[in-house]
Amino acid sequence: DGSLSQACGLLIIDEVHLLADERGAVIESVVARLHRLVESSQCQVRIVGLSATLPNYKDVARFLRVDEHRGLFYFGPKHRPVPLQQRFIGVTETKDRFRREKQMNDVCYEIVLDSLQRG
Repeated sequence: DGSLSQACGLLIIDEVHLLADERGAVIESVVARLHRLVESSQCQVRIVGLSATLPNYKDVARFLRVDEHRGLFYFGPKHRPVPLQQRFIGVTETKDRFRREKQMNDVCYEIVLDSLQRG
């Protein structure tokens, strides 16, 4: 019938790690509807999930119904053109959401400023 569901053969989910975010429900809904469409119409749709920071990639692959042996591709840190650095910084404000966000923004600003000054 020419609908988008008939024409779509590929779904790319960039930043797939956002499944754990408050907006993750939207991604889950799209994937669930796509799986239902595939089952009811017997059409094939390829799903590509992309993320630079996804430690639980096998769990996400299971959710996306990926065959781990044929369709799961993991590229570790050695494939990155620029090394990814991770740091954990504690934020002490726990009760007031706005103060906590301000504290996180202040910490982030100081780290970025320091990095820029060092070159």
